[in-house]
Amino acid sequence: MSSHCDPQYAPVGDVGAALMVLDSRLKAIYDGKSATGPEQQQLMDQFTESLGPEGAQGLLDGVCTVIYMFMQWLRMVHTDHDRDVIEYVVPTLVKSLRMMPRSVRPEDIPTMAGLVTAAGIGLSPNLWRMRYGDWIDDELNALEATAYLLAEHINRIAEDRDFATRLIAAALSVEEQ
Repeated sequence: MSSHCDPQYAPVGDVGAALMVLDSRLKAIYDGKSATGPEQQQLMDQFTESLGPEGAQGLLDGVCTVIYMFMQWLRMVHTDHDRDVIEYVVPTLVKSLRMMPRSVRPEDIPTMAGLVTAAGIGLSPNLWRMRYGDWIDDELNALEATAYLLAEHINRIAEDRDFATRLIAAALSVEEQ
């Protein structure tokens, strides 16, 4: 029986834009620029505004799609080692999000844990989230941090700073063919 949160029913969104934002954030942090400077924040705000409402929704859906893809890859890796992806990824994610109180509000952490759990068991994170109402602006920092933390986790497993980005880029290039 198919769930209404089945990924086949989910909008994919603008995965390319989501990947660009994520890659930019990863590179900045790897270069020791963990704080978003006013200039970088202004550029990000201008980029988001230039998308318009439909483009912003596409970016949001794209981030959820990236999170889903990351969790599917992590699920395969953990299954290969007889481990449960939820058991090994979600507690670490929650702990990391709790260490980011200036960027992630405590009340957003359960939502991110649920979102990642949904993706880890094969449900669409954006359809799962829509069951609880529209996204609120305050949750978007937590969503971005969640995507970043999953990418960083994948990069550490692969021992390659660009692996997570290449993983999604490769999937996009296969989809285009």
